[in-house]
Amino acid sequence: MSVPLRGRPLTMLKLLLFGETGLGLPERVRTAIGRQQAQSEILIGWVQLGVVCVFGTLYSLSPKTFDTDVAITPVPWALTAYLAFTGVRLLLGYRNALTRWFLTLSVIVDMALLMGLIWSFHIQYEQPTAFVLKAPTLLYVFIFIALRALRFDAFFVLLAGSTAAVGWLFMVGMSVAEGTDGITRDFVLYMTSTQILLGAEFDKIVSILVVTAILALAIVRARRLLVRSVTEGAAAEDLSRFFSPEVADQITKAEQRIEPGQGELVDAAVLFCDIRGFTQLASELSPDALMTLLAEYEARMGKTIQGRGGSIDKYLGDGIMATFGAASRSETWAADALSAVDELVTVTEAWQEDRRAVGARPLEIGFAVATGPVIFGAVGDPKRLEYTVIGDAVNLAAKLEKHNKAAGVVALTTEQAYGTARAQGYVSPRRRHVLEKAAVGGVEQPINLVILAP
Repeated sequence: MSVPLRGRPLTMLKLLLFGETGLGLPERVRTAIGRQQAQSEILIGWVQLGVVCVFGTLYSLSPKTFDTDVAITPVPWALTAYLAFTGVRLLLGYRNALTRWFLTLSVIVDMALLMGLIWSFHIQYEQPTAFVLKAPTLLYVFIFIALRALRFDAFFVLLAGSTAAVGWLFMVGMSVAEGTDGITRDFVLYMTSTQILLGAEFDKIVSILVVTAILALAIVRARRLLVRSVTEGAAAEDLSRFFSPEVADQITKAEQRIEPGQGELVDAAVLFCDIRGFTQLASELSPDALMTLLAEYEARMGKTIQGRGGSIDKYLGDGIMATFGAASRSETWAADALSAVDELVTVTEAWQEDRRAVGARPLEIGFAVATGPVIFGAVGDPKRLEYTVIGDAVNLAAKLEKHNKAAGVVALTTEQAYGTARAQGYVSPRRRHVLEKAAVGGVEQPINLVILAP
């Protein structure tokens, strides 16, 4: 998503530091990103809890080279304080109560506690202040900086790294303040004593800042990918509401751009269902009542069709067109379609009883199934596409549904479709009747039909 940046240096800086900041993003996308970040904070809390537990365990098990009778032993106190603070933050994370200002404070406290822990070494071991500059515990700084990367927010990475650099610079300054006699240019003397080699300490600070900068840059790039991923995920979820899940899946997982004219020939079953007398019914109901009725009708029918493996091709006002074996391949597409009709008839009968119970007018709904090869693909123009099926089976199914009224039945299919379904394992729940050589409007030759529901 592009955001106009000319003349907006503050926006440019925000995008540089944080990637997409939510400008122009729908609320649901920002909410989804927020959920991801909240989960990341919980993960960060558990990792930090593990780090402090490991450090505490190593400290308690390692041999003590200092006087164990010394009055001040700050390391256990520092570890306890950090453990308590991490526990509080983890609890707030589970309660989704971590505000941005608290997270900012917590990053600073993390580094302050770590630096305080390192600072306490010279007190506990009764050594000059420069003693702390040799502590390998500084390496934990990089763990804490890297942990902030889990949130996909460069600000907290930069904050952690800059706080660590300032903290270490402060300790170098305090060590130097004890006197210039502690400064040396001899690397060997630096390594074997408590004297200070300023170049080495600045190397540590530079390393912290460079690692921080690299991680922040990586987070900027990763966050943009996260925003794009969440946006596409939300779009895919929305697509599944406007298209059948099978079609939405094909759209979102297509390896190449979908263009009009792309299609494939498949064997499938086409199901039509339609409310009879809908025109008169529409004239009797208010617009709200009519739309509520259609919504209930489509919800009941759609749930049943999809439950049997069907795909809703389109809603046609009071009609529904569905396919079996086109959008989603199946070895039992014909059997699934006829099983769906059986269940739809049962659902319709139950709905009729519900409507009678509340004094509403019962609805007459007809169903029809035809099978055969159809072309499944995208039609339209490059700016407006639609997945659909085209073929004789589609036209025949529509004509059979209209023939229900002429035949005085609820559901029809062709003898050929019925045979295909039986071959695929379909077992009829009731005895079927055959209409031989039925003259169906719009069909040139008489065909044998099977009554699925009288």
